[in-house]
Amino acid sequence: MPSSKNAVLPARTRQRGAPGKAAGFTLIELMIVVLVIAVLMAIAYASYQGVVVKSRRVAAEGCLMQHAQFMERYYTTNFTYVGGAAPACDADVANFYTVGFVADPTRAAFTLQAAPKSNQRDGKCGTLTLDEKGQRGEGGTGSVDDCW
Repeated sequence: MPSSKNAVLPARTRQRGAPGKAAGFTLIELMIVVLVIAVLMAIAYASYQGVVVKSRRVAAEGCLMQHAQFMERYYTTNFTYVGGAAPACDADVANFYTVGFVADPTRAAFTLQAAPKSNQRDGKCGTLTLDEKGQRGEGGTGSVDDCW
């Protein structure tokens, strides 16, 4: 029989690492994991916010196009844009944009705008405009091609 100093313990009774030290994670290792998760969440949230702003902008653009089509039908019937009241937008758009005319429509012209409300922070495109000729505009730092 071998001496107790050189005895080999069965695998299930051996400890990992130094003898007498409990196996597990250190506080530093856990804090690194928490930090990595926090960085990934911050990146994902910023990306998500950008997509939400863009989807609301697309809804506002659709509302402007709908209003412009209504105004063209009104002009076809009355031979003037004067008196044409644009229909209301969906609640999804109305919660984030104020849609209406820049000025009262004239006999031959109108310009519609969708101005973002305070809960729609869209510095890239800002206020979107559309006129009777189909010319699109934006009031932010981006270009018309980026915003429409």
